[in-house]
Amino acid sequence: MNSHDHASSIKQKVALSPEKLKRTVDYTDFEFETTEQVPTLTSIVGQERGRAVMNFGLNVHKVGYNIYVSGIAGTGKTTFTKSIVKEFAEKDTELFDWCYVHNFEDNYKPKALQLPVGMGRSLKEDMEKLIHDLKIDIPKAFSEESYEKEKGSIIRKYKEKSNQVFEQINDIAKQYGFVVRQSGTGILTIPIVDGSPINEEEYQKLSGEQLKDMNQKSSALQERVLDYTSELRNIEKEAKETIEELDKDVALTAAGFHIEELKKKYKKCTDVITYFEEVQTDILKNINDFVQDEKESNTNPLGKILPQKENNIHSKYGINLLVDNSETKGAPVITADNPTYYHLIGKVEYESRMGVMSTNFSKIKPGFLHYANGGYIIIQAKDIFTKSFAWEGLKRALLHQQLQIENIGEHSGLLTTTSIHPEPIPLDVKVIIIGNLHLYQLLYHYDEDFRKLFKMKADFDVEMDSNLENMTRLASFIHTHCKDHQLLHFDRTAVAKIVEFSTRLAGHQNKLSTRFNQQVEIIYEADAWANMMDDEIVSAKHVIKAIEEKNYHNNLYKEKLQESMIEGTLLIDTDGRKVGQVNGLAVYNLGQYSFGTPSRITATTFVGQNGIINIERESKMSGNIHNKGVYILGGYLGQKFAQGYPLALTAHLAFEQSYGGVDGDSASSTELYALLSSLADVPIDQGLAVTGSVNQKGEIQPIGGVNEKIEGFYEVCKNKGLTGKQGVLIPHQNVRNLMLKDEVIDAVKADTFHIYAVKTVEEGIETLTGIPAGERNEFGAYEENTLYKKVADKLHHFNKISKKEDKIE
Repeated sequence: MNSHDHASSIKQKVALSPEKLKRTVDYTDFEFETTEQVPTLTSIVGQERGRAVMNFGLNVHKVGYNIYVSGIAGTGKTTFTKSIVKEFAEKDTELFDWCYVHNFEDNYKPKALQLPVGMGRSLKEDMEKLIHDLKIDIPKAFSEESYEKEKGSIIRKYKEKSNQVFEQINDIAKQYGFVVRQSGTGILTIPIVDGSPINEEEYQKLSGEQLKDMNQKSSALQERVLDYTSELRNIEKEAKETIEELDKDVALTAAGFHIEELKKKYKKCTDVITYFEEVQTDILKNINDFVQDEKESNTNPLGKILPQKENNIHSKYGINLLVDNSETKGAPVITADNPTYYHLIGKVEYESRMGVMSTNFSKIKPGFLHYANGGYIIIQAKDIFTKSFAWEGLKRALLHQQLQIENIGEHSGLLTTTSIHPEPIPLDVKVIIIGNLHLYQLLYHYDEDFRKLFKMKADFDVEMDSNLENMTRLASFIHTHCKDHQLLHFDRTAVAKIVEFSTRLAGHQNKLSTRFNQQVEIIYEADAWANMMDDEIVSAKHVIKAIEEKNYHNNLYKEKLQESMIEGTLLIDTDGRKVGQVNGLAVYNLGQYSFGTPSRITATTFVGQNGIINIERESKMSGNIHNKGVYILGGYLGQKFAQGYPLALTAHLAFEQSYGGVDGDSASSTELYALLSSLADVPIDQGLAVTGSVNQKGEIQPIGGVNEKIEGFYEVCKNKGLTGKQGVLIPHQNVRNLMLKDEVIDAVKADTFHIYAVKTVEEGIETLTGIPAGERNEFGAYEENTLYKKVADKLHHFNKISKKEDKIE
């Protein structure tokens, strides 16, 4: 068989038929005509594993079984999480209302009250009504005639007792020549001269002897009336206490009825009953707060600035309704859209009065966790880990199973202002954090608390099986978006194209992508094109147009590269044959858009002991994976050609006109072909491009981005002119990943472009050169007229030269 016949034979063997280049969806397999006829999507498409983990995690009501939802962006993690949590939230659950009230024993530590759902709002309204009623009823009770009479009777009774004692004191005083008078500060003794009390002027005229005598008598008198004055004080104290008891009885009569009624209403709430008793005790201690002198209040120039008694009443007896679940159906589901520390845990606010910061229990504000208590809270990992102290605050709440509202400044030592410390509230919440796998692994390895608290990980796959069931569910997905966002409905030809687009995203003929964000974009844009064309329904042409236009919007850089190749600025040959030169294929990822492009790879070989030199590595432009791929080439050459003598070889490999970094091993087979061509001095067909990695045994291994690479080289060939001999060599394992554009497939059908799937280096080099690779005979030598024979002869020649040089030295 001559070389031409062998080349044709090997190419026929490895060439792919057009049917293998894409999985085409037959729209007639769908039973519907348009998406209007398919049911609304009730659950997420695919993600059976994620659903199973979520179901289990949400059913486990134990400490630490919170859930981390892991997956790449655009797979519908958030939508799925909300939908499945909503299903669980519809189940019956026990919730409570929570209130903060004044602590009468320590006003720096407000008390938390737990009430049945709906009773929190009721308690707040009842206490407001109580305050209103007491402000009317207590003053009214003290203005009653009966109160005035009884108070007057008490005063008269004790006045009489006081007068009797005073008369006794006066009789004793006369014996010493004094008369006694009462004053606000006590008892005054006034001397009697000539039968009459003297005044101050007369007192000043007395002689020294007279004053001395009077002082001696006054001292003696004070000693005799000491017991009587103590009795007067006791009478006064007893009168005051009796009046206070009367006031308490009157106030209790006015307030007791209201409070007893409240006790009956809240009899099942032990803490609330205790609170009512504390309120009643405090009211009886501070009756004057309810009977303030309005005239005094109105004439007070600082009345509008300083706190008034009425404000004090509200600040003590009002209710801070922290969490009201009266409108909550099922368990609460809270999405923490801005999970700062205070938004999560809650905070105590302050107000400034005349330059002084002050606060009380009414300034306590709830956080997301308060609202989610008894239910679920959904947090985006990227949000909570960018907020100071938020993650630590969440962990502390979950570890202690309680919500303690604290000021961040107290932890950091930056706050010296005296603050209140609300009583902590028990916490029962299921936390779902949505993030990526890399962050999960970091947390799992470096955060001990994370391992304790998030025992469940729900992984979101990027693909699902491509079967009629999932295709139909994808149609339901389209239907739901059409319904929710007022889009035109899609006919089944359009659905088939969306399915093909999904398969292309998945990069596998038997899979569909679960990266729904990108599919939604095409759905929206296909609808827009249908509207622009005045069509009433979206069909295949609109989907195709949307995909083409989206690519056009993003492919400016790709077009610039293509122009450079056509003009010859970037050197790429698409015809002819050259030694040691191969077209490699690379993928550029610009975020929203990826495309393939060829690059020239060259090899030079000569006598030496340096082995294979990777010029990219020496220039520090090569990544670790690419370096590894080059090292593997030496292993392959050693196995094939250095069994009888050492390799005396120096080879240089280079990506020509590469001015950026190179990484990945998808060009390792390409580099090996260039080396073999250089050693054998056999030219390679420049109309062919190559991708695929290689192992030390010479097996071709799969790579990524196969569709983009093929399409990139096809466009270069098309722009330079198709010859019918051009094509791409790919690893045979990548055939299942092919979802090529129709234009490329049409070129293969027309025999103007070719796709070859190779399994080994031997198949690849034979396809590129048209010469048999060759096998060893029984003597261990390669067959004549084979490429490997030429390589072996060249290496043997290099070895001889190397030995001669060693002898000369």
